Amino acid sequence: MTTYGEKGIAKAAKKSDRIAAEGLVHVEEKGNEAAIVEINSETDFVARNEGFQNLVKEIAIQVLESKADSVEALLETTLPSGETVDQRMKEAISTIGEKLSIRRFAVRTKTDNDSFGSYLHMGGRIGVLTVVEGSTDAEAAKDVAMHIAAINPKYVSSEQVSEDEIAHEREVLKQQALNEGKPENIVEKMVEGRLRKYLQEICAVDQNFVKDPDQTVEAFLKSKGGKLVDFVRYEVGEGMEKREENFADEVKGQMK
Repeated sequence: MTTYGEKGIAKAAKKSDRIAAEGLVHVEEKGNEAAIVEINSETDFVARNEGFQNLVKEIAIQVLESKADSVEALLETTLPSGETVDQRMKEAISTIGEKLSIRRFAVRTKTDNDSFGSYLHMGGRIGVLTVVEGSTDAEAAKDVAMHIAAINPKYVSSEQVSEDEIAHEREVLKQQALNEGKPENIVEKMVEGRLRKYLQEICAVDQNFVKDPDQTVEAFLKSKGGKLVDFVRYEVGEGMEKREENFADEVKGQMK
């Protein structure tokens, strides 16, 4: 077990108010469980560091082993080394010299008749975990994960889209059509057509499959005997405040 002195804890505390919006996404599978994890760092340099990459993998494994249901609960769990995840993170902060934080994770399960697909883009800038029901073709599930990484759908299918979102989009499309000067008697048909197109754009199974645009994702998986039932897509730093710093400043920062 690693023992911390006051110096190491003080180092971590000093970095606690910095912005960490870089980092890595990692997917770890074990049997019928899989975890996807995002851990943030301050700079892309650290994200490419082997020590940081090993840390991300270590934490992803711990997510599966610990059954923790939140980041706060995960930090309190004990690693095989005997230290807590919180202690391990503070150790890494002290060693690497940047603020590091576990931002989020998700765990998905399947049966022996299903498959997980995972894909990491740009070395872990984007990570996707898919769950395909009724097929053990992991390669097909991975291909769909790659599609989701590239196209970024919001939902698996239109069944997941709320009635409120559909009603809102229908109203927006109606106003657009009326503003275009379309006669009211054809506006309704136009709106329904555009709404179908909108749903196709945001729902994975209805999208043209990126590796074969002549068929949809649903048709591709059906040809493999499977059906997409869930996915998680993480993109590093999405929705977070980014630190504004040019490349030269970043290099200088690494040399301090």
